[in-house]
Parts: sequence; structure tokens; C-alpha cells
Amino acid sequence: MLGEGVVTSEGAAWRRKRALVQPVVRPRQVRAYADTMTDCASALAGTWQPGQHIDVRREMLGLTQRIAVRTLFGTDTAGREDTIGPAMDTAQAAIGAEFRGLTLFLPPWVPTPGRQRLKKAVAVIDSEVNRVTEERHRSGVERDDLLSRLLAARDEQGDRLTDKEIRDEAVTLYIGGHETTGTTLTWAWYLLSRNPEARRRLADELTAVLDGRTPGFDDFKELRWTEQIIRETLRLYPPVWLMTVIAKDESTLGGRPVAAGTVLWASQWSAQRDERWFPEPDAFRPERWDEDAPPAPDHAWFPFGGGARACLGARFATVEAVLVLATLAQRFHLDLPAHEIPPKTGLTLQPGAPVRATLRSA
Repeated sequence: MLGEGVVTSEGAAWRRKRALVQPVVRPRQVRAYADTMTDCASALAGTWQPGQHIDVRREMLGLTQRIAVRTLFGTDTAGREDTIGPAMDTAQAAIGAEFRGLTLFLPPWVPTPGRQRLKKAVAVIDSEVNRVTEERHRSGVERDDLLSRLLAARDEQGDRLTDKEIRDEAVTLYIGGHETTGTTLTWAWYLLSRNPEARRRLADELTAVLDGRTPGFDDFKELRWTEQIIRETLRLYPPVWLMTVIAKDESTLGGRPVAAGTVLWASQWSAQRDERWFPEPDAFRPERWDEDAPPAPDHAWFPFGGGARACLGARFATVEAVLVLATLAQRFHLDLPAHEIPPKTGLTLQPGAPVRATLRSA
């Protein structure tokens, strides 16, 4: 599904692709997409009514899907999410099922029903991305979306990304800007509903900073409590909950020798709920991230990975989550039932039960 994009490449190929993709998601570029983020969030809020019952996960994933399509392919592609979105959902569901089931241990060539669904979904994704890429090649018009920036990128030798490389990076950016951020927002609403004091402080901050207007990129740095809610949500429910790391040098772990080059599993879920780094680790406490609070050690909190291969889209995702939450929370409270919702592991850490809420005017 990801092909040979910046997430899956290694060595010289990874260094080249990272250098080409990194400028696409620098803070200056993220600023250009802030209005799209809040426009989409405002449009969603316009469809909500007090007293309405909603599926929070479906609403948040639909919203981040629209944002991902429009920032990636341009604002003139409204409606294209109806093609790409279902294919992405099918592909990610198939991969998640593979991780959880016995098919993980079958050879790649065994054509299970899930793998057949994945293959068909990837074909739809490839067709759509290729179609948009060809349109851009033909038009020659310079645009401000992520795809156009990828098409214009040059490496040190002056070479462009090939169409296959464009496809791989576009899909990587789409997934990074859709599923993970939508899931984070779902968990944020769940946690806010269970913590009225944190929700009250959020309302106070939104009134003080925004006073009823739609937030913009320049408000991001002022929305400190809002960002702390997102950071604490990412600590408790990291969408990427398990990842591989490679030992760069010979080391010792838990008293056992680890040779250089050994592949290890690192779990954000475990490290970020360790009481050595976070007192009362299961409690939702956004104040952990106050400027005067004791900082956690490096890599005790790593929802975006770390080191040279840290997620390139971390800034994009954080700005998006903060601005979307601020836009919606100004207008609505989401009241959820009091029962606990367990997480479900797959490609990302999803709610293990429907997240349903009743809308109430803020």
C-alpha cells in the first residue's frame, strides 16, 4: 500500500526521498493549509444541530479525510474523497485484520479474501492518484497543494520524483493526514467528555483567544491548553502504538546483550503509560504539558517516532488537530455515555466500541 515511500525506504533511497518530501510539510507550508483545515471543520459544524446524535469516529474520520484530499490534491477536488476515502478505508481495514489474525503468518502469495480486498483497494488508489498526477502534468499550472509541491521537488542532481515515487509519497501523506489525526480527535472528544474541568478550561481559552471567530494559523501558538489536550491524548491513545527500531550500536537492554542491527519492537502505549515518566499514568492530565511542568525524558513520549526517522507530518498533524478541535469546541459540547471504551489494536489504535455522542451547544 505504501510502496517505497519515505516511511518504508532505507539507506540512500530514504535520504533522497526525505530531502525531497521534507520541504513540502515545513511550518511555512503548513500555514498555507490552515484555512482549509478550519474551513472543512466549520462546514462540518454547520451540519450539526443541538440534540443530534452522532458517531464521533465517523464524523472525525470523514472530516480529516476531506482535509487530506483537499490539501493533497487541491481545493478543486471536492468530492474526490468519495472515491479515495472508501478505498483507503478498505485497505487499512484489511491491513489491520492481517496484523490481528493468523494470516500474518501466511506467505505473501496466499490470496486470502482480505488480501484480495487490499489489492482491489490499492488499484483504485493508484488509478486515482495517477489520474490527478497526469492532469497536473498536462495543465502545467502551478498550484499550492501538496501534490504540486511533490511534482516540483528536485534532488541534489536536479532530478524529479518519478510518477511511481509521487504515488508512494502521496499515499503516505494521505494516511498520515487522515486516519491518525481523525483517530486522535475521536479519543480527544472521549477524554474531554469524561473530564469536565479540562473541557471548561478549553472553553475559557477559546473565549479568551478567539472570542467566537474561526481560528487561524497565527492562533495556534496561543491555543496552549488546546494543544496540551492533544498532546495528552496522544500520550494515552497513540494512534501508532507499536513500531520497529533498529539498534544502531551494540547495547544492553534489560540485562540482555543487543547486537548492532538488531530489530526491536518499541511500544508507545507502554512507554507513555509508564509511571516512571508520567505519575498517575492512566489519568488524563493535560497540565503535564504546562511550560513550568517537569519535562519527561526524551522518547518517553514518542507518538511521532523519534530520531532521524521521526514523522515528517508531525507539525501538520498537530496544527490540524488543534485548529479542528478549537473550531468545533467553540460551537458544541459532545456528551458521551459514561461507560469506558476500550482500545482495539490494528494498523492504528482505534476505539473498540462505537463512540456515540449527543451534541449540545457550547
